[in-house]
Parts: sequence; structure tokens; C-alpha cells
Amino acid sequence: MQKPIQTLMQKEMSRKEFLATMGFGLATIAGFGSIIKFLTGKSHPFQKQLGSGYGSSAYGGKKEA
Repeated sequence: MQKPIQTLMQKEMSRKEFLATMGFGLATIAGFGSIIKFLTGKSHPFQKQLGSGYGSSAYGGKKEA
């Protein structure tokens, strides 16, 4: 693990290559974080939001008691 990091740090690159590498790294970290949240159930993107306003019931009317 240490050797690939050292070779990456020693490599000369342009500003464009650096920004592309950093962008890829940040996108990877954000993607892994989203996958972990999804798998653990902490934040489910398809979870229905409960509310008390208009549209909170199946037909958008009053909430049944």
C-alpha cells in the first residue's frame, strides 16, 4: 500500500491531471459513503417521508386517523 502512494506522490503531473486525480478520489470517497449508508439503512433513498401537510396521504388529501 505504501509503495503505490509513494510512486503517485513522486509522479510529476500537470494541474489538469492533478485536479482530475483529486476529483476522482473525492467522487470515490463520496460514492463509498453513499453505498455504506444505503447498506446500513441509515439513509434510504426510497424511504417515504412522513408529513402532516398537503400530499402526506396516498391521495394528497386529509391524513386518516
